[in-house]
Amino acid sequence: MRRAAPSAQGPSETTTRLRPVPAGPPPAAPSASPVSGDGAFRGESFTGPARPIPTAPEASPLRPFVSLAAPDTYDVDTARVRPTGPRRRSSVAAAAACVVLGLGLIGGALTGSWLTGDSSGGSGTPDAFTAAGDLWHSVPVDELFPPTVKGDGAGPGGSDRTWTRIAVAPDSGCGDAFDPLLQKALAPAGCLRLLRATYADATRSHVTTVGLLFTKADSAAMGVLNRRFEEQKLDSRRDLMPRTYAAKGTVAASFGDDQRASWTLSVLTDAPVVTYAVSGFADGRAVGEPQPAQDAMKAGATTPPAQAGLGHDAQGLADRVERSLRKTVDSATEKPS
Repeated sequence: MRRAAPSAQGPSETTTRLRPVPAGPPPAAPSASPVSGDGAFRGESFTGPARPIPTAPEASPLRPFVSLAAPDTYDVDTARVRPTGPRRRSSVAAAAACVVLGLGLIGGALTGSWLTGDSSGGSGTPDAFTAAGDLWHSVPVDELFPPTVKGDGAGPGGSDRTWTRIAVAPDSGCGDAFDPLLQKALAPAGCLRLLRATYADATRSHVTTVGLLFTKADSAAMGVLNRRFEEQKLDSRRDLMPRTYAAKGTVAASFGDDQRASWTLSVLTDAPVVTYAVSGFADGRAVGEPQPAQDAMKAGATTPPAQAGLGHDAQGLADRVERSLRKTVDSATEKPS
């Protein structure tokens, strides 16, 4: 685009100015080639001789001269619409650094929680499942198998029962504690340790062995084993009865396999433990038809185990020993105030 030379009548613009040009010395005459720079309109070419740029408004007889104030976004030479590249890059870098720092702090907190065994990331106390698995060697026997167990309303017809501990077996493996088929059924959970105690009722005519099998399984494996026992009703099969602990020199000395009358077995899912109890007569009489405790406790049951209340003995003791175990776990995982 060419400029017309100024006439004698005064300056006349042939292009539209987008912004005022600041005062200063006249620029050097441009060459014939297109010119670009901070002081020129980008994309335009100038070929004619340069003319002086007026430093003040000049009167024109043709139209009034209007002067507009420079917008705030202009600096001395060029309009800036937004921050330049380097400034944006530094802002992005600072934001990225904050994100990395935040993730690092969160990751550190989670790692600390995992290492201490506390899923809440709080005081570092172990979770209940892990704590229960350690009780076999860290808790006195009297807490797991109390010397006297009261069973208020635990007998037939809601009568009260009391059981007295007469023997505690040394902690051991599971080699001879179960019939072969029960041993096979429990094998997926593994055997870490087995604790057993034998109790007599107040009349010393009934004896009951209670057991706590501490397994090597995790929570998921215990859940699978629990579902298998429930779905296949393995806890009700006579060929899957737990064995007794017949302590010599006690009223349970004759309490062997043939004397087993009623039993119960439970696979826990909140602890790596299998609880069980098996009951019988203290006089050594054999029982031809042992009956699961849940069946022997039903109203109207007429089998010898049911009539004698041996189902109530097995279920009542197993329930209370299990409660004692849970109470001990709660104490071990209590967070300090």
